[in-house]
Amino acid sequence: MPFASLNGIQVHYDIQGSGPALLMFAPGGWRSVMSRWTAAGGKEAWKEMDGIQALSKHFKTIAYDRRESGLSSGRVEPLNWDLYVKEAKALLDFAGEKEAYILGCCMGASLAAAFAARHPQACKGLLLHWPVGGYLWQKKGHTFFERHIQFVREHGLAAVVARAPKGENFWMDPEIGPWGSPSVHDPVFAKTLMGMKVEHYIHICEQSRDTIFNDTMPSGASGEELMKIRIPALIMSGADTRHTRSSAWALKELLPDSELWNVFPPDQTGDNTLAQVLQFKARCEAT
Repeated sequence: MPFASLNGIQVHYDIQGSGPALLMFAPGGWRSVMSRWTAAGGKEAWKEMDGIQALSKHFKTIAYDRRESGLSSGRVEPLNWDLYVKEAKALLDFAGEKEAYILGCCMGASLAAAFAARHPQACKGLLLHWPVGGYLWQKKGHTFFERHIQFVREHGLAAVVARAPKGENFWMDPEIGPWGSPSVHDPVFAKTLMGMKVEHYIHICEQSRDTIFNDTMPSGASGEELMKIRIPALIMSGADTRHTRSSAWALKELLPDSELWNVFPPDQTGDNTLAQVLQFKARCEAT
């Protein structure tokens, strides 16, 4: 169970396979964990395919639990895309790679876009699987943060730490908030969290909410930033209230060198999704 200290945070990671590097940003919102790439944990998005197992036959896969998710630790500070990108770039450097294909699913697709906007020289190609965005996605994020803030006002931060082991993560139990997960396995972090002043903590939550869920566009990069990303991109659309077709189309319209796979759920399978990824890889390598 390897960990790396990246920017002062202990990050749980996994590196497998050989070939061109593939930096993987897992789906799941605030449960962005490596198990979401497996056949058991990724049934919603990846169907029968074990993502890491299948992709590591063709790439050097670099996967991890994003900060404040799974077994990775965290730090109470205003969350934003710069922090998430900084963590991802540090992991790529730690893996000894200067560039990689970037695969992001769900909120991970937002991180992939943010990463490409800030480190285009490190990107061989973008694989944007089930990107999120739209009014209902923004509303979900704001609603979950408001539920957490209300819980903290009524019960305090000690109650967050007490509830966190049962709630598991913010996306499954909004009341525990984005910092409930690391408090479960990090006693020092839990003690620090409980010792914070409530109003200061709530202000950090509000800043995080308004930065991550700032508008109804595909999240992660602004329209102006997307138009400047001249990196080959394959967009694989979802088809629900979070992974919206509108987000996929907006990315297709704004990313200059992008293509949209014209197959949508439920017709996407593990097999044809893997085939799309490998065909995209071959096209990138040919050019």
